[in-house]
Amino acid sequence: MTERQENAIRLGLVGIGKIARDQHLPALASDDCFVLAATASRNATLDQIPGHADITAMLEGGHALDAVSLCTPPDGRHAQALAAIDAGLHVMLEKPPAATLSEIAALAERARARGVTLFTTWHSREAAGVGPARAWLTGKRIDAVRIAWREDIRRWHPGQEWILAPGGFGVFDPGINALSIATAILPDPLLLESAWMDVPEGRASPLAAGLTMRSGGAQVTAAFDFLQTGPQTWDIEVDTDAGMLRLRMGGSILQLPDAPEMQAPDREYARLYARFAELVAAGESDVDIRPIQLVADAFLLAERRMTAPFAF
Repeated sequence: MTERQENAIRLGLVGIGKIARDQHLPALASDDCFVLAATASRNATLDQIPGHADITAMLEGGHALDAVSLCTPPDGRHAQALAAIDAGLHVMLEKPPAATLSEIAALAERARARGVTLFTTWHSREAAGVGPARAWLTGKRIDAVRIAWREDIRRWHPGQEWILAPGGFGVFDPGINALSIATAILPDPLLLESAWMDVPEGRASPLAAGLTMRSGGAQVTAAFDFLQTGPQTWDIEVDTDAGMLRLRMGGSILQLPDAPEMQAPDREYARLYARFAELVAAGESDVDIRPIQLVADAFLLAERRMTAPFAF
């Protein structure tokens, strides 16, 4: 074990589902700033890592934890984060950070009072093209923005009934990724003007939605769909006085006028954990609620349209 590993942040991971296995575990395995010391999950454990049925048992397990990363669904995450903060631990939240804006505000205040780090992550902001896109847009006139975020719920959330339940966000669970990018790259605030959402009979959250927003003098439209089969679409187009910028595949591919296409491997979660380590070392928090504010606004303003029942 290296000296850096000996001084690493001892982390507890809560929730061992698809996102944890696909993203969090590989990122942690490649980062010497962290040691995965324990897990909590109702349904899964990891070989050679102490596992517990819930966060309470994990916190009482004697693992000398420094921090907790929460990968559970947003509904119920407030209580988990609060328990970790009250135990004096730094907390990293998978997106969306909580079920409501009030919960996020309460957690931020408690983290400040306890002197620990709270990090609300937006992994799509760490896609390779997002930073260069933000830099290229600086100083340019934005004329229009078009967002198309269409994917297959059965492929990415197989059997996850919670995502269409109250607090599950529905198609806004992936759609909030687009909003996180838009709020990061556009120079002016995004303001919602109108919206619609299609909610299946017997469900609480939508399978499709459309938003019309404004950022400065530019109209911004977003189309979200959870029923797209075949090729998946995660694109943002920005018309400017210098031509069109296009972010494709969730921000991993950047196309600029008269420039070669920029593409890089996926390192979103590696960057998130590096940022978390920086925040902990600096004694700071990073709590950005702009993407979830827009989702909350959509649920307030949208025309709700009932559609046929949906089954996974």
